[in-house]
Amino acid sequence: MGFVIVIGAVIISMAVAMYMYYQYQPNYLTANAGEPVIVGPVEYTILLEGTHDGNKEKKPDNTFVKIRINAKNISDEKVRISGGQFYLIDEKKQKHQPVYGPFSPEDLLDDWLEPNKPVSWTTQFDVPYDEHKQFSLTIKPLKPQSTLDVANICLMNC
Repeated sequence: MGFVIVIGAVIISMAVAMYMYYQYQPNYLTANAGEPVIVGPVEYTILLEGTHDGNKEKKPDNTFVKIRINAKNISDEKVRISGGQFYLIDEKKQKHQPVYGPFSPEDLLDDWLEPNKPVSWTTQFDVPYDEHKQFSLTIKPLKPQSTLDVANICLMNC
């Protein structure tokens, strides 16, 4: 009888663990550049703006790939957005974090989104650029955004 109780407890605990595991798995969303995608309380539209070689103060090791981030808070409360949410993924599946600098007044570092007010920023990534390579952008939500959504946006050659 004790053996049956132990086996039953093991099976129940495994069932609860599997339920919790699947409950908290990220929800991966995909889109192409220019298409809107909703990650938590924010609707994003990402565009590839091109490349540049930096400025007098900041030069890239390779090439700066510049993106435009159009965002709209679709909730009723202010939402924080940060440049650290965005990762450029190259065809070797390497993650590249944004590079911050005084490139333009639109450069995203950290900001708050007001409800239902669209805004637009830019950011850049220092990558070995080739127009024939594949590049995508991953958007991960900030912890206060309370979502399991993760977006992957094809920027070119996907």
